[in-house]
Amino acid sequence: MADFIYLASQSPRRRELLTQLGVAHELLLPDAHEDAEALEEPMACEPAREYVQRVTGLKFVAANERWLRRQAEQGLVRQPIVCADTTVTMDGHILGKPRDAEHAAQMLRRLSGATHTVYTAIAVGWPERDIHACKPVQLLSSSVVHMATMGEEDIAAYVASGEPMGKAGAYGIQGRAAAFIARIEGSYSGIMGLPLYETAQALGRLAWPVAR
Repeated sequence: MADFIYLASQSPRRRELLTQLGVAHELLLPDAHEDAEALEEPMACEPAREYVQRVTGLKFVAANERWLRRQAEQGLVRQPIVCADTTVTMDGHILGKPRDAEHAAQMLRRLSGATHTVYTAIAVGWPERDIHACKPVQLLSSSVVHMATMGEEDIAAYVASGEPMGKAGAYGIQGRAAAFIARIEGSYSGIMGLPLYETAQALGRLAWPVAR
């Protein structure tokens, strides 16, 4: 059987990035009874850097438990699991996924003409039958984004496109918002949702080299 990894994410962007890296993968998505969104709830006064790493760790534990259930029911093979979480932070505040169009517009107004930071944390590891034996490799990507000024018409048009929904900070660097990204310092793929350098490094630590 060809080598592959499990991607515990619904993000099509993360799938695209793994494909770019040449990594075969299968999805390991939440069951209907799982409340995946609850894992992303920030704690009071939690710094963004700590938040994104904590959430990614929780996602890995949930994915490991998911693999165990499906291994028993469906005979899933044991392959590495990759989890990730991305958050946008500005002035000490976490800007998560917008609740609705107005919330998206509010976030974009805040980001317009300013500088913000994007953190993406990853957790990569082999699934274990003993959950306490799980010790995934966890790495963090940090990038600074300088966004040009967006006028009200620009914001309205972008929100109307539907692209901001489901994205931290209400924008995707790989889409139409790129027209307003003046400069970045860091990892483009990390801002997009899966830092490829860190992902390759983590897989390599598991003796699962990307370059073959």
